[in-house]
Amino acid sequence: MTVDLEQLGKFIVKAKAATYVGSGAKSPSCRPGSHDLQSRDGDFAYLDSYFGGADFIGQEVVYCKGEPVWAMNYCGRILKPEMVAAAEAGKIIKQSLSAMYREGRFLGGFEYDTGDGVYTDTSEGDVTAFTGKEWITREGVRVYELVYHGGLIKE
Repeated sequence: MTVDLEQLGKFIVKAKAATYVGSGAKSPSCRPGSHDLQSRDGDFAYLDSYFGGADFIGQEVVYCKGEPVWAMNYCGRILKPEMVAAAEAGKIIKQSLSAMYREGRFLGGFEYDTGDGVYTDTSEGDVTAFTGKEWITREGVRVYELVYHGGLIKE
């Protein structure tokens, strides 16, 4: 299936902003023990399904007309639990990603100081194929990090 990359990118930003970052309603688990969030708009549907909390792993998938067209895998963890609690890290991430999404994008080259920590995101590639890393520093120490990769799905 061919998908308009500009529409796809806009939908991904909108879906990400409405789900985890926007504290969207949880959906029923599609796998035992998973935390699931969903968003829909027109022909597009988004599912973010992850396991864990302070240390976690997950996958986001975008469907167009019921067919999977894009996905991203991610794995994150608290590196210094004595310096940041999972809830604090989540708050910093949500504030920072909200600022990035207001710019109409979801890939790296972004730094944001919330006052509670500095969030940094770097990536290579574009919506078709990318890899990246995000992290939080406090007092010059990296206290949290996440690695991600993804892109278009082709049959």
